[in-house]
Amino acid sequence: MVDIGTLSLLILLGMFALLAIGMPLGFASAFLAVVTLILKFDVDILFRTFGRGPFSVLGQAVYRQMTNYVLISIPLFIFMAALLERSGIARDMYSSLNTWLSRVRGGIAFVTSIMAVIMAAMSGIIGGEVVLLGLIALPQMLRLGYNQNLAIGTICASGSLGTMIPPSIVLIFYGLVTETSIKALFTASFLPGFMLASFFIIYIYIRTRLDPDQAPLPPDDPTAPRGSEKGLMFLGFLARFTMWLTAVLLVRALFFTVTGANIVEEGLDPIVLGMVSDIPWIIGAFAIAALIVFVVVGRERTAAGWAMGKGLIAPIIVIGVVLGSIYMGITGITEAAGMGVVAVFCIGLARKEMTFLIVWDSLMRTLRSTGTIIWVTIGAAALAAAYTLAGGPTYVANAIVGADMPTMGVILIMMFIFLIMGMFMDWVGIVLLIMPVFLPIVLKLPVEEIGLLGDLNPRHVAIWFGVVFCMNMQVSFLSPPFGPAAFYLKSVAPAHITLTQIFSGFLPFICLQLLALSVLLIWPPIVSIFL
Repeated sequence: MVDIGTLSLLILLGMFALLAIGMPLGFASAFLAVVTLILKFDVDILFRTFGRGPFSVLGQAVYRQMTNYVLISIPLFIFMAALLERSGIARDMYSSLNTWLSRVRGGIAFVTSIMAVIMAAMSGIIGGEVVLLGLIALPQMLRLGYNQNLAIGTICASGSLGTMIPPSIVLIFYGLVTETSIKALFTASFLPGFMLASFFIIYIYIRTRLDPDQAPLPPDDPTAPRGSEKGLMFLGFLARFTMWLTAVLLVRALFFTVTGANIVEEGLDPIVLGMVSDIPWIIGAFAIAALIVFVVVGRERTAAGWAMGKGLIAPIIVIGVVLGSIYMGITGITEAAGMGVVAVFCIGLARKEMTFLIVWDSLMRTLRSTGTIIWVTIGAAALAAAYTLAGGPTYVANAIVGADMPTMGVILIMMFIFLIMGMFMDWVGIVLLIMPVFLPIVLKLPVEEIGLLGDLNPRHVAIWFGVVFCMNMQVSFLSPPFGPAAFYLKSVAPAHITLTQIFSGFLPFICLQLLALSVLLIWPPIVSIFL
């Protein structure tokens, strides 16, 4: 039998060796799981007790992962993202955003970042966003003379925001593995995700103001509205949309009132915007929106603004269906993913864009992506179970705690390990392999010593660590040598753009991601603001 310290080193070296020769992560993990049990336990015991001894742990761990109901949400979100990518919803959204920001310096870069945030809130998938933005935004920015590094960095950094902004698949996996509330993770990551997006937008603004040649303005269109006229049109668009939204909410609240579904009962949370007390406020909002449309802006300007901004309606509906159903307590994560698929499909049918070929291609892409994730999940779950049975987590925990380091020193070492592992390994494997080891250690640390500003609620430590982990994975999507965002963009970029040039465009944005990670480490209660 091999001692656990030597075994841990062998597993680490074996993983890097197998990945280096091209073995898929799922198969490498499963192979190392079997090797771990053989090295740790007597071979005769393993085979004499096959089916009920140490080997049975592997099957139990895989079965536990594969029968988790929330896991179904993964292929549903991937399918929804594939449908969005193939339909014209994203292109219309880009056109609408570009209309409002066309005369702003760096406007297309701003549009790309905002579009990425909206797409992240719709699907939580990373690769599809980078590819779609590369197809839509990159040719536009290069045609107008944008700095190539700025264009590349904006697309890839913004396109990977699906890691942080709910409904993030990374957060879903973390919640599954650590048995943490996924709804709480979504709520906690909301502010850090938008903070990171704002860092990108502020950086673009400063960079294009300091050097206007980085983002030349497009040719002037004398027929396009500008200044206060464009502002009034946008106000009319928002007011008209508010009228539609409040009308739907009013009908919903009246329905609940007539059926008695919104009667206040002890122990039950009130229906969000569906109680009798909400009706006057909804009517008031409708009246204010109508006043803006018919008196302040005017019907003609409102109609023009609606025509310019109608490409934003479908994405807003999808976001409302997915996140609204979760946060209003209507459904769970899995059901919300299914509702999102139905919403995208119905919108595509209404727009006459949802063909059999689009659905079939989306299903095939979902099958391929899900198959990869499932195999990695199976292999990593087996390796995590074998390593746990061998006493690995206890050994690592004792080694870290026994080093007599300050709390933040322990956390910084974990961050360094996450960043290094993210350079060479897929996030699924890191969640399944590393998190069962690290999270118990973090939960044992003195909570009052976590961070430098503010006090983190002890109940939110696992949630905070999940958000911090996702921010690390945000960095990993851009980190060479295997930053997946670079390869996603390379697959659709012009031939003259090399991988080296793509990675060089990432550097300022990696620094911004590390800045956002630092904010989470220095001020942990940021995740608790909306909890």
